[in-house]
Amino acid sequence: MVGAPTQDWDPGAYQRFRGHRLQPALDLLARIGNLPDGDVIDLGCGDGAAGPELTARFCSRGMSQRRLVGVDASGAMLAQAKGLGLYTRLDQADIALWAAHEPAALIFSNAALHWVGDHATLLPHLVGMLAPGGTLAVQVPHQNNAPSHRVWHSLADEMFPGRYDAAQGPGVLLPADYHHILSRLGDLALWETEYYQVLPPDPEAHPVRRFTEATFARPLLAALDPAEQSRLIGAYEAVMEKAYPRAEDGSVLFPFRRLFFMLRV
Repeated sequence: MVGAPTQDWDPGAYQRFRGHRLQPALDLLARIGNLPDGDVIDLGCGDGAAGPELTARFCSRGMSQRRLVGVDASGAMLAQAKGLGLYTRLDQADIALWAAHEPAALIFSNAALHWVGDHATLLPHLVGMLAPGGTLAVQVPHQNNAPSHRVWHSLADEMFPGRYDAAQGPGVLLPADYHHILSRLGDLALWETEYYQVLPPDPEAHPVRRFTEATFARPLLAALDPAEQSRLIGAYEAVMEKAYPRAEDGSVLFPFRRLFFMLRV
């Protein structure tokens, strides 16, 4: 994860929907083919959720001597990842400034690069760190135009104008932009998947609010004082009750779109 303006990530809040957040990573991993020698980089590794699968696929003893390296800006998340005992090295670093120690076999990034700006510069920089035959594999949420995400910003603009610049929050380019940036650099695959996630009942909050407040809405909420946060959350939940109605048991069917791209050099 990248750092927030005023506070570190909360591993507990993030892990509340661990299975929902992990499935796109597993689907991306399933598409990765053979790799050359070199490190496996878990870029934006967070709490290490993808670490076990990355190890099993690419770093297990007897399969290769590859090292698993985790990179993240959050000290709290890296502490969780360290506890797994899977990573050869964990680097606390801003993804935009990070550089590999040596050519990498795989740079894998699950739900992290949307927190980093200037993808037109960042992505060629990452590709340049790959060993010959290496792979860049990326998944980012592509949900900003859905009510779950758009409403946070529209309500904040209405209720607290000028307090938060949405351009500072997470965002991604159009698929055509990624094709333009990456297609000239190697063998590119680019696709989207919409996951129909069932969010469990929550007696204290609308499930979509619980899902988004730990990630997408973090920097926005951090810009407000507690009373303002409560006002915004109340208005947001009122809209979510209509946009994503609860089932009889209180659960919510929540469509969530993810954008994937994978490039082999």
